[in-house]
Amino acid sequence: MAEPVRIIDRIDTAPRFSAADVERLNARFEGASAADMIRTVLAERLLGRVAVVSSFGTESAVLLDLIATADPSTPVLFLDTGKMFRETLDYRDALISRLGLTGVRTITPDPAVLGTRDETGLRWSYDPDGCCEIRKVLPLARAMAGFDASITGRKGFQAATRTGIPRFELDGDRIKFNPLADWTKADLDNWFEARDLPRHPLEAQGYLSIGCAPCTSIVTPGEDPRSGRWRGWDKVECGIHGEPIVRPGDEPVF
Repeated sequence: MAEPVRIIDRIDTAPRFSAADVERLNARFEGASAADMIRTVLAERLLGRVAVVSSFGTESAVLLDLIATADPSTPVLFLDTGKMFRETLDYRDALISRLGLTGVRTITPDPAVLGTRDETGLRWSYDPDGCCEIRKVLPLARAMAGFDASITGRKGFQAATRTGIPRFELDGDRIKFNPLADWTKADLDNWFEARDLPRHPLEAQGYLSIGCAPCTSIVTPGEDPRSGRWRGWDKVECGIHGEPIVRPGDEPVF
């Protein structure tokens, strides 16, 4: 008896998403509010298996509030690099409790990689790209292996490198969904006030964009919000929102 013909599923023959999918999504949600987009994307599973990537920084509460309102069980990935401010870890825990988030996963670097590539814990001081790679990029790549798309809190006003970012963009064969891409600082402040959301405790001290403690500094008046990150280095992104850093001998990132 002949073997039954195997039906080839799309997942066997094509990538998760294409540029056409991104174009279609941006057209469908043109003019829609962030709340409506998030609710529809999650309810209709338009992006497949999706995870929020959050730093639990100064602006994170807004996106997390919108996510919690739509579906509090949505996976939220938090990268604890081992270099975070204690205030950020406490703020994470407070927001999880306040918003009722049940899907938060704390992602940490591989201890073996740290042992071989950052034994002293000081790589940030002489090779910030390499430090971000082993503490952020590689751990997030492993964590994203089971997901088709990510949701980020990036906004166009944060830095020149983010001006004009779309709501939906292609990220390899995944989609990156930026529901707050066109929000302004005033929009964020209004949401914080209207929803009575707690602020990150370091914001009042002038930390407007918060990452790892050694590489985060106070922002002075007139600077863009991300100017306090990696001050003194020709570096404005950690690598998880740009082209991945791949060095000879490294494991593939995406």
